[in-house]
Amino acid sequence: MVDTSRKIITSSNLQGFFFEGLNELNKKSLCPVPESIIFYSSEVLDKFSLSQDFFDVSEGRVREKILGIKLLEAMQMSREDQKKTYKEVADMSLLVCGYFSESVNKKIVDTHYYAQLGKMAYGHLNNVSPSFLDIPCFYSMVSTCFEAMTTLMTNLATKNKYGYENELVFKKVLSSQHVSDKELLVSGIIPSGTSKAS
Repeated sequence: MVDTSRKIITSSNLQGFFFEGLNELNKKSLCPVPESIIFYSSEVLDKFSLSQDFFDVSEGRVREKILGIKLLEAMQMSREDQKKTYKEVADMSLLVCGYFSESVNKKIVDTHYYAQLGKMAYGHLNNVSPSFLDIPCFYSMVSTCFEAMTTLMTNLATKNKYGYENELVFKKVLSSQHVSDKELLVSGIIPSGTSKAS
């Protein structure tokens, strides 16, 4: 039997597809992020839609990038290489915490680890190259909105996979996992006094 619930993405512009999806969810959020961050995040999703940008290939072997080591190594690099490395670590952390948050379920480290890495990398990137689209201190703003943005990305991923958003947030609540007030607000859910929020 053919599964007719799945849809094929027919958009000719993948970044536009991601921007539209994130923007729609952001409008429902009780704690929306600036549109410039939605635009930036859709650019990140578009960039990493090709697997070769997501993995390291060394001696014919494909491996996951070890983001924590890359972040430490960046401190010894030239300013231009720092800019590139900080951006790579930050953007990949955003992606892992957001669109691919389920991918860390079987890892030793969780999304909180990647969130700390990502925020730190965006902070360092802001010191090296603070502007994006002529917006000053842009990467500092992304760092501040990191959790909100990853929640929107998670909701978009579940909407694309299951046809509706908030699936992973509800799963976390039902399984008594940690769900912050910010995560609930971004998902359009008003936190109650009984939620497991910090």
